[in-house]
Amino acid sequence: MRPSTDALIVIDVQNDFCPNGALAVTDGDAIIPRINALMSDFAVKVLTQDWHPANHASFAANHPGAAPFSMIDMPYGPQVLWPTHCVQGTSGAAFHAALHTDPADLILRKGFRAGIDSYSAFFENDRTTPTGLEGYLRTRGVTTVTLVGLATDFCVAYSALDAARLGFNVVLLEDACRAINLNGSLEEAREALLAAGVVMER
Repeated sequence: MRPSTDALIVIDVQNDFCPNGALAVTDGDAIIPRINALMSDFAVKVLTQDWHPANHASFAANHPGAAPFSMIDMPYGPQVLWPTHCVQGTSGAAFHAALHTDPADLILRKGFRAGIDSYSAFFENDRTTPTGLEGYLRTRGVTTVTLVGLATDFCVAYSALDAARLGFNVVLLEDACRAINLNGSLEEAREALLAAGVVMER
């Protein structure tokens, strides 16, 4: 068992990010046994869940003529237009059936504001609107966070970078993550993570 100051944060292990999902990450479900095994090692366990309204601004379908994976400028900066995914209340937004969700102390839903995307577990994509996770972890006495889940180069990386920026010690378990790798995004994310002091472990 790890110290009570360590938290496990499991990012978006949902059907739409797993094989046959709307925004499937290659081998996304392959990480689930490792994540389930980790649960008993941590006193604090948080699961995040992408939870979009159908009219979400990050969906290509809501921008006539726009192609999935194209870019637009939003008030908070550049935004990838994604295939419609993790719509509130749908089976795609549900956690993968093999993921052990009962051990979680907290399930944090993100991306529920229609006008702004939310990759990070800590902030919306404007990097200033908080989700409340920092406060929860502080009141639980957490100083170190270990991140796993989907996808390495987007929601996991953004969460890790924000955690480091907030002063937490951050570990990212690469073998318990999988990447989208959109136009070299994985290598770009790894460089940013290492530069921020995130410890990358297998």
